[in-house]
Amino acid sequence: MSKRIVLVTRRVPEAVTARLERDYEARLNREDRLLDGQEVLARAAGADALIPCPTDKLTAQFIDQLPASIRVIATFSVGYEHIDLAAAKRRGIVVTNTPEVLTDATADCTMLLLLGAARRAHEGERMIREATWTAWAPTGLLGVHVTGKRLGIYGMGRIGKAVARRARGFDMTIHYSDPVRLSPEIEAGAIYHADPNDMLPHCDFLTIHSPSTPETYHFLNKERIARLPDGAIVVNAARGTIVDDGALIAALKSGKLAAAGLDVFEGEPNLNPGYRPLQNTFLLPHLGSATVETRNAMGFKCLDNLDAFFAKREPPDRVA
Repeated sequence: MSKRIVLVTRRVPEAVTARLERDYEARLNREDRLLDGQEVLARAAGADALIPCPTDKLTAQFIDQLPASIRVIATFSVGYEHIDLAAAKRRGIVVTNTPEVLTDATADCTMLLLLGAARRAHEGERMIREATWTAWAPTGLLGVHVTGKRLGIYGMGRIGKAVARRARGFDMTIHYSDPVRLSPEIEAGAIYHADPNDMLPHCDFLTIHSPSTPETYHFLNKERIARLPDGAIVVNAARGTIVDDGALIAALKSGKLAAAGLDVFEGEPNLNPGYRPLQNTFLLPHLGSATVETRNAMGFKCLDNLDAFFAKREPPDRVA
């Protein structure tokens, strides 16, 4: 029997590629060039499945133009806001994602952002590279102490809980807000706020881990930033749309906030240019899940879902 044809829109790790080519007829993007919608549609002719990435915008119009042969979309991501699920359902196309395997890598990256922003890491690194460091100084690059401070977590899902576990190693007091309160044994002394507005005044540090939804769009706006303590630090490793860039940039310029650590941006990679000249920002290019182990696991999740679908079993990570 001939192999199913799977179109992959971006280059994926070698181990994932090897399994793809073993089990499927893989249409690969080896040059890793960003494909526009029409190029993807052209390459999809006759394919049975599509593995897109968050860089692909699968709008209703795009999905309506997919060839009838496409029966399943296995996105190489845990988030799926780039896919119009309602349009996929209308076409009878199954959609899956890659949950759970990103948790530790993203939580680790969150702590990197938190520490990097607090301790002015990028400024010090630049001094070394540009040979502008002259000598140790009692007031040189003074940052913000992390140990023992209050951490507010907006969104206490898998990643939020993993960040809380790491933050306890720094003796931080954990506050959190989520639609659902955790059980006492999982909460482990963390302080729950049903209304996130009530949590914000208790946040020396605020980390964002909620999904991108219409309800969370620009959650961190001017009014909520005003509720944070003066000198607070904001960290976002979730989705850029949760932060109002203009409001955050203004607060960083005014000194209302001491710093921000950001791995995600609205409209990325075309982030708001106002971030670039700010010295009190620690910025990364969406590296939250960027470890070999995690990206392999994400790819294998995609293939596990395709294997199940074509074996007429329920895909384990179906979202539509």
